[in-house]
Amino acid sequence: MTDATSQETQQATAFELIGGEERVRALVDRFYDLMDLEPEFAVLRGLHPPTLDNSRDKFFWFLCGWMGGPDYYISKFGHPRLRARHLPFAIASPERDQWLRCMAWAMEDIGLAEPMRERLLTSFFDTADWMRNRPG
Repeated sequence: MTDATSQETQQATAFELIGGEERVRALVDRFYDLMDLEPEFAVLRGLHPPTLDNSRDKFFWFLCGWMGGPDYYISKFGHPRLRARHLPFAIASPERDQWLRCMAWAMEDIGLAEPMRERLLTSFFDTADWMRNRPG
């Protein structure tokens, strides 16, 4: 491997490494499918509107940029202001943990390699933990 190839590999974004938009969409769709289908995510599902179509699109747009791909969300809505946008929803450790479990399951179901799942889950945990706005 040449130095240039090595540098390209080291600089690859999560977006590129998981396979771009098609794989991000698959991850988002599986995440919301699980949330909708699995009873263990009932509390998390209850924080969302009756139909998840808008949530799916917004999360897809956000994740593309968050993973280092196109900034669709920012171009449509401006800065994500994640914590501010989630303040109306009671988020404590149980909601955080359901979100993380649902995402971990979705990543496994779409066949992301273990190192990538671990990398993303670490980053997801940091963000999800920061989103807590209620004790417990």
